[in-house]
Amino acid sequence: MKPIGLFYSFNTRHTSDAADHIARELGEKNVDKINIETIEDKVFLAYPYMILGVSTWFDGELPNYWDEFLPAMEDMDFSGKSVAIFGPADQVGYPQNFADGVGILSRFLKDRGAAIVGHFPAADYHFIRSRALEGDHFTGLVLDYANQPELTEKRIREWCAELKKVFI
Repeated sequence: MKPIGLFYSFNTRHTSDAADHIARELGEKNVDKINIETIEDKVFLAYPYMILGVSTWFDGELPNYWDEFLPAMEDMDFSGKSVAIFGPADQVGYPQNFADGVGILSRFLKDRGAAIVGHFPAADYHFIRSRALEGDHFTGLVLDYANQPELTEKRIREWCAELKKVFI
């Protein structure tokens, strides 16, 4: 199996916790954890299978570390890459831009040829609007540590089972 690049900020609590859990579910030996805050372009494109962790800041914005890396990604070709995206979000505190970071990244990468994998059902969430929503699924795994922490482990396990079908 080809290695999976798991890209996220090592300085974020919930995203880091989720990334650790995802790596365990997929098998630590199969996953290279890489800090997006110190990434080099050539390392980012080295993986055919990628998992990106992104939270949503403020009124539906990307965190600084992703926002600052987007210009470097502008001219990258993601054709032939399978990309899964996950992110923590708060459906009660931010119901009008719930998990927008996941949606922003997924659209950005899809526009550059990536195959976005790991869509996740939106049925058990309660929010007004989300850029991550396509039909009745999110474009990635959304985890609500603030309001549904009891579902986090189950959601990660189910999502990773689907990713294994694509990645392994």
